[in-house]
Amino acid sequence: MAVQHSLFRVLLTLCYGLAVIQGGIVRINDEEKPALTCGYAGCPKTQPDKLNVHLVPHSHDDVGWLKTIDQYFYGSRQEIQIANVQSIIDTVIQSLRKDPQRRFIYVETAYLWKWWNLQDAEVQREVRKFINEGRLEIIGGAWSMNDEATTHYQSIIDQSTWGFRRLNDTFGECARPKIGWQIDSFGHSREQASIFAQFGFDAIFFARLDWEDKAHRLNEKTAEFVWKSSPNLGEKVNLFSVALYNHYSAPSGFCFDILCRNRTLDDQSENGSKYTERKIKDFYSYILRQASHYQTNNIILTMGDDFHYQQAENYFSNMDKLIRYTNELYGKEVNVFYSTPSCYAKSLNEANKTWTTKSDDFFPYSHNERSFWTGYYTSRPTLKYFERLGNNFLQVAKQLKVLSNQTDDEDLQFFREVMGVMQHHDAITGTEKQHVADDYAKFLHEAITRGENITSKSISQLSTQEHPGKQEAFKSCLLLNISACEPTENSTIFILTLYNPQSQPTSTYVRLPVVGKGYSVKDHLGIDVPNQLLPIPGSVSKIPGRNSSASRELVFRAADIPPLGYQSYHISEKVGENVTDEVTPAAEVSSIGRNHNISVHDNGNVIIEWKNQDLRIIQSMNYYDGGKVFFSSGAYLFRPQNSTLHSFSYNGSFRFYKGALVEELHLTINDYVSEVVRVYDQEDKVEVEWMVGPIPVNDDVAKEVVVKYSSNLESKGCFYTDSNGREMLKRVRNSRPTWNISMLLEPVAANYYPVTTKMSLVDEGRKLRLSVLNDRAQGGSSINDGELEVMLHRRLLRDDRLGVGEVLNEEAFGAGLVARGVHHLVGSNLTDLDGAAAKEKSAAKGLAMRPWVFITPVNVTFAEWKNNHRMQFKGLNKNLPRNVHVLTLEPWKEGQVLLRLEHLFEIAEAKDLSKAVEVNLLDLFANLVIKEVRETTLGANQWIEDMHRLKWVIHTNEVHEELEKQNGTLPVVNGTMVVLLRPMEIRTFIISIK
Repeated sequence: MAVQHSLFRVLLTLCYGLAVIQGGIVRINDEEKPALTCGYAGCPKTQPDKLNVHLVPHSHDDVGWLKTIDQYFYGSRQEIQIANVQSIIDTVIQSLRKDPQRRFIYVETAYLWKWWNLQDAEVQREVRKFINEGRLEIIGGAWSMNDEATTHYQSIIDQSTWGFRRLNDTFGECARPKIGWQIDSFGHSREQASIFAQFGFDAIFFARLDWEDKAHRLNEKTAEFVWKSSPNLGEKVNLFSVALYNHYSAPSGFCFDILCRNRTLDDQSENGSKYTERKIKDFYSYILRQASHYQTNNIILTMGDDFHYQQAENYFSNMDKLIRYTNELYGKEVNVFYSTPSCYAKSLNEANKTWTTKSDDFFPYSHNERSFWTGYYTSRPTLKYFERLGNNFLQVAKQLKVLSNQTDDEDLQFFREVMGVMQHHDAITGTEKQHVADDYAKFLHEAITRGENITSKSISQLSTQEHPGKQEAFKSCLLLNISACEPTENSTIFILTLYNPQSQPTSTYVRLPVVGKGYSVKDHLGIDVPNQLLPIPGSVSKIPGRNSSASRELVFRAADIPPLGYQSYHISEKVGENVTDEVTPAAEVSSIGRNHNISVHDNGNVIIEWKNQDLRIIQSMNYYDGGKVFFSSGAYLFRPQNSTLHSFSYNGSFRFYKGALVEELHLTINDYVSEVVRVYDQEDKVEVEWMVGPIPVNDDVAKEVVVKYSSNLESKGCFYTDSNGREMLKRVRNSRPTWNISMLLEPVAANYYPVTTKMSLVDEGRKLRLSVLNDRAQGGSSINDGELEVMLHRRLLRDDRLGVGEVLNEEAFGAGLVARGVHHLVGSNLTDLDGAAAKEKSAAKGLAMRPWVFITPVNVTFAEWKNNHRMQFKGLNKNLPRNVHVLTLEPWKEGQVLLRLEHLFEIAEAKDLSKAVEVNLLDLFANLVIKEVRETTLGANQWIEDMHRLKWVIHTNEVHEELEKQNGTLPVVNGTMVVLLRPMEIRTFIISIK
């Protein structure tokens, strides 16, 4: 029977009692409802005998994508995209005022903080009230919703911690997130889940999982499960997980945003009432259909989408009607209400179900049989490198702040915030428009420049002895990756200061662009350090935009740089008429190598043989045709035409250079692909420095350039990749652990995985492992047994039609973009587990946390500099155990220090190094006198003893345990303050300093 307009009004009045009905909107007076409280205690009550429908109003606000972060926030450039974040938050707050039943969740702390600082005291008071009542709930809470494939775990933790701190300091306990909300990341990593569990989160919600996986889970009612996120940390990091039903959008036909074209629910006219009744019926059918795929009598409906709620009242007023009329017409079966993801998780927890588990990750992601989102693992390789460099320098700046006893400041806060934005799933991924990528790079450059203010002041303070008020300039060289550095090129005498952010003494080879014929290098003791001059390859000298007079590089080994400390070198150019050119000449040999034999085949392939083990590699440069038809590669997708790998025609040349410190192969494949393969004295690894670009496209062929390492190992279809730079996961070609792939129309793209820091092949029979370590996030695979391939650079001709609306065709200085980077090849004998693991771990740390180069141009002798400056500084009183790393050392609030210690090894990765280890904090740091240490959760926003996570029952009848509680404040026992670290464990502390 049709429900008439007047009957609607009567029923609503009877149902809701005293109400104000204005303009078709039913408003309940605030004073009639008691104030809610934040947390689970304030969740709406569900009804056990009904289907409970949790409506979750939300807006997904990208921190840059089609527009820059400022364009999105202020609503400019509407011709690109109609999006105004300031209006979203403004109008949501206005709508929450009107009805205490309404709720909203917000995610991106970067935007919330920007908005908050523009509000007056009255609005700020009101927002605090909404948060305290649980009506405005902060979900996720990181500075941005980070990508999970191309991000490093250190940066994920950092940017989350900074978001949490802003929330904690501004809003208090009620703003502490309990839920991970990763709805738009393009696949999901196991390490991210582990990090969330260690934050104290109770669940993660996400939208993007492989279309076949999702169909399987919905059919089997396993879209909600417990993620076993670490075999090393065990039950304490299990995380309840929810794969959303309808992406993160509202049900089709029920989007009431101004960006949608759906008709509003009209209850003011006869025709409108009939339409509304039909819509309510359709809505009822939809929720029954969704409920049929889930285990409990609770379902979640995400009422929102990208940049929705710019006129929030329009959405809320229609949801008010949707809730009221559905409950009136179908109230015997359903209970529809405003809710939040945390309240939904609470309802599932109370259902007392036994849940299935998952132990792998959600890569690669595809939305159909031809669309694998594996291209973005490599897109914009120079921006990915710049981000990794930024994280390296951020850790240097934070550590030096603490070690020089400086407090936090705006420069460091700005650096943290920019790096937080860089982790966004449309920033580091390379899936943004070009002008947005340029904006990210601009801000990152500014952040690093402001970071130099910190580091220069800190090192000057630590090093100056005679005149402590004098400030020396300690300059960074950000263009070393293209062999350019203005201070070393234009100075005949300079001081090189190497700061080591790692936790172990480090020896590294330094390469400095110079112009002189010969150089003298003296270490901090005045001892002459052997050095070597090598020519800069011609292909590097011709890089478009490279403005450098350097034609050679000065190379020497900097030995035993102290952990969390620095070491300085006095470098002077040899001058005079009798000075001969010391550049290493090309050698008339057919191979080079110390522990290796490196040669070049007639086709331009490089042959690398290990002398001390049965390992041999043929390294080749190749490319895939990215296509120019509908099914083509783009910023997101990798769609190689016919899945065919093409070899480059070798028309270049090569030269060998042999010296006491380093032997090098300079190889040019063609006009835009070249490499340097080198081996250093006292180092058991091979360095491959690759360079690609400008990639030509005048032949109308999109090119995705890869390097392939073909070995003699028997890998049997398996290879291994890291998860965000931490634990390793086994990959099996053409296979997934939790379902059977039914279609392999893209056999190459379907087998590509993110490689953040490392990928490996293992020959179990011969106990050999080959690992490729990279200096930035890239995509990689093992398409054939014994092979590893890594994508280096891509220049495409078509957009993949997934939203960015631009071809990934980067240019710079009037030509295609040039990318230059490094791989380290490590061959290991697994009969020596400790040796193999330590060697690879050290090499990986050496790429992620490089000793930072500071240059100080001077006109003084070694003795004069030495008399006034401390040329070596040790930040640690004693060496840490080899399996322990200081992950975080940074200034915190009120003169406190934030410290994180991590165990570097997995349980079975090594023998002795995989054992639990103790660290005494009391006398660890040279410049810090510790007064008190309190342990927090990983995100540093809750004391460890206060963390209480929901418990879940899984199909093995194991109970999800809370993180093992410590005593909170670490006691001093017999003059020690001991911390125990188990394999892969990270522990976080706030330290009060005397």
